[in-house]
Amino acid sequence: MDVEQFRQAGYAAIDRICDYYISLDAKPVSSSVQPGYLAPLLPTAPPDEGEDFATIAADYDRLIQPGLTHWQHPSFFAYFPTSSSFEGILGDLYATAVPNPGFNWSCSPACTELEAIVMDWSAQLLGLGSAFHNAAGVGGGALQTTASDSALIATVAARERFLAAAPVKLDDLVLYVTTQTHSLGLKAGRVLGLRVRALEVCHEDRYSLRGDVLRQALEEDKAAGRHPFMLIATVGSTSSGAVDNLPEIEAVLKEHTEVWLHVDAAWAGIALCCPEMRTALFLDTINAAADSFCTNFHKWGLVNFDASTLWVRDRKSLTSALDITPPFLRTAHGDAGTVTDYRNWHLALGRRFRALKVWFVLRGFGVEGFRKHIRQGIALNAMFGALLKESDILALITPPWLALTVFRLAPPHLGLDAAALNQLNAAFFARLAVRPDLAITQTVLNGVFCVRFAVGAARTTEAHVRAAFDAIVEEARAALVLWESIA
Repeated sequence: MDVEQFRQAGYAAIDRICDYYISLDAKPVSSSVQPGYLAPLLPTAPPDEGEDFATIAADYDRLIQPGLTHWQHPSFFAYFPTSSSFEGILGDLYATAVPNPGFNWSCSPACTELEAIVMDWSAQLLGLGSAFHNAAGVGGGALQTTASDSALIATVAARERFLAAAPVKLDDLVLYVTTQTHSLGLKAGRVLGLRVRALEVCHEDRYSLRGDVLRQALEEDKAAGRHPFMLIATVGSTSSGAVDNLPEIEAVLKEHTEVWLHVDAAWAGIALCCPEMRTALFLDTINAAADSFCTNFHKWGLVNFDASTLWVRDRKSLTSALDITPPFLRTAHGDAGTVTDYRNWHLALGRRFRALKVWFVLRGFGVEGFRKHIRQGIALNAMFGALLKESDILALITPPWLALTVFRLAPPHLGLDAAALNQLNAAFFARLAVRPDLAITQTVLNGVFCVRFAVGAARTTEAHVRAAFDAIVEEARAALVLWESIA
């Protein structure tokens, strides 16, 4: 493909993408293909000769699109709020056109310097204090792939900081999570061969980690000769939207300063852009006590996947744990310490130019555009929660919070016990899961089977939320009729 052929194919690609978004509302949300659908439709080996790109693009429409779940669909309410913006798409396009590996400043100075700037812009957007700003030269931030990578990187830094101060056996180190922490905590422990302890949280506390639970665990582990070195606290858990009680955690950790506090705010942290949300999300405590903080702009933050942001209070804790500099990577600027080499801020050597799409989005929307998007999601979720409260058969498990509502089918007239209610709700969700007109997910909170409803797609309107509620009620009543006929 030469430049002119690329120009024409590029125009056609933009047209296809625009047509896709224009028609998105009319498409089924989830794919209806069966496992293994694609292999029979494709050759068993690559072509010997290159094919015309128009044919390739047509096959994308014919073969690939039917297998897509449309996360940007306005009736997608599964998992977490998802981001897609045309500014982000264009940023990715420009970044892909200059595929520099970005492992040090010399690779392309603009890649490093723009990342440092947009991370500081993002910190200001969210209200993070100057201790986390790159410009201060002590802490700082870098773009990562996902919150799981961010947690793994923070865990490496926390482990190395602890071992530098108190060399102990790795088997005696303990990483704390809660029973509602995202699986990223358990995965970090598995990857690094560390003991992980999940602290119990309860419904009465809205699944939030309390200070007394943390204090008891610290005392038990230290008495047993173990060494707690890190806590992954959550601001907006995946299952319930829970926010761990950071002020109580801060008070406890003042007596255990060796414990690194990582705050995982993967989907909910973007709401910090709204000043009215900062108290409920404990921003003051994050600024005062967190050693590291993560949120994903590719979830609720209008930047296309992937764009996870990780900030650390002390960059040396991170870079000293990850800095491996063979001779072929040494540069005069790096040796002089006058530049940032972002390879020392994550596990891999090379890295994508993610900063460009974040820059495009931040400039395209501005602070007020971000706030409008977040407030719209919160308002739509509150509306959904209000509809649920009026139902005679559906019940909230947790109050609607930010973009998430957790509920279940709970008909009072049947008088079902806990086990039967779980069975009924599993059958209810099975009906929802096969509907083509919405996507929704399940969870289990301390043994209670629930249904999650997450708002946040940029194109979701009140009409989509009301239609989803009507579909949920329809399936709830159908599940009840079936249950009662069997019973």
